[in-house]
Amino acid sequence: MQDNKFFPEIHGNLGFGCMRLPMNGDKVDYDEFIKMADAFTEAGFNYFDTAHGYISGKSETAIRDCVSRRYDRSRFLLANKLTESYFETQEEIRPFIKKQLELCGVDYFDFYLMHAQNARNYKKYTACKAYETAYGFKKEGLIRHFGLSFHDKAAVLDRILTEHPEVEFVQIQFNYLDYNDDGVESRKCYEVCVKHNKPVVVMEPVKGGSLVNLPEEADKVLRDLKGGSNASYAIRFAASNPMMSTILSGMSNLEQMLDNISYMKDFKPFTEEETSAVAKVCNIMKQKNLIPCTACRYCVEENECPMSIRIPDMFAAMNRNEAFSDGKPKQYYNNVLTVDGNGKASDCIKCGMCEAVCPQHLPIRELLENVAATFE
Repeated sequence: MQDNKFFPEIHGNLGFGCMRLPMNGDKVDYDEFIKMADAFTEAGFNYFDTAHGYISGKSETAIRDCVSRRYDRSRFLLANKLTESYFETQEEIRPFIKKQLELCGVDYFDFYLMHAQNARNYKKYTACKAYETAYGFKKEGLIRHFGLSFHDKAAVLDRILTEHPEVEFVQIQFNYLDYNDDGVESRKCYEVCVKHNKPVVVMEPVKGGSLVNLPEEADKVLRDLKGGSNASYAIRFAASNPMMSTILSGMSNLEQMLDNISYMKDFKPFTEEETSAVAKVCNIMKQKNLIPCTACRYCVEENECPMSIRIPDMFAAMNRNEAFSDGKPKQYYNNVLTVDGNGKASDCIKCGMCEAVCPQHLPIRELLENVAATFE
């Protein structure tokens, strides 16, 4: 297993992102999660990542019940985050992290991040002295390492790291499809981290599954390599860059876990042939004009849609309709997405709450108009 040159306590370069845990109805499937956590730790990996809002608060308690209560604290590392929707003043930050520690069943977090930083919410974190307050937790022993997760342009990241050199690491969205994307700026954000000598934790390496469930012609490009799963190419692409510390994978079942372990336990960097292949995949994907939604669900969990519109699921149906045109997305829209009290895309009242928290900065209101025109 590859040693972690930035944080020796992190074993290997694969992290368990706990935003997309296996579900049984509206509850986390503990039996499946335990199997996944056991496979992960038995393979030698130890980095778990969560946040208070993940799975409507169920991620933290699932970690407590399936990880913290089952393993000695020395066997796992836990990352958590300070999310803007859970504090309004500096005085509210300490009670919040205390609550997180209790929910996760631990006495300290190994890694603690200022969550989903961008130009808009950074003003709030600055006004509330969130960076200074959270960094103080390190001196108290409540956290071991202090960092931030980021969703904005590279220039904003450069400003934050200039103003807060105490930040030890940065978590960015990074995958081969977003690498040169003008909206996400994966490459440019990575270069800012290099400039400030900050190791990188990667989120969305498979872009919410978009780089796994590829259109047929793109899928064939990777199959012809005969070297692994679609997820393996996406995750290994991210891991092959020199400043990468950990690649988070939001796995939802044991099969995905075992696949990731198979190529990350004995990690091999990307080859020139593989680099050429993913470039071809990017060209195909861009021609499809797909909605770059990662299904993070911030739009429906951080700020609940007043019309109960299942936005990420609608965008997934729209993308499948564009990529495959097999008629199934329209059936899914009519039979699943718009029943049981869920709103139709045309029910959008254009309040903009979803767009305010979207890490991809998508024009959701406009895109919902397109969904309505396609399916209604």
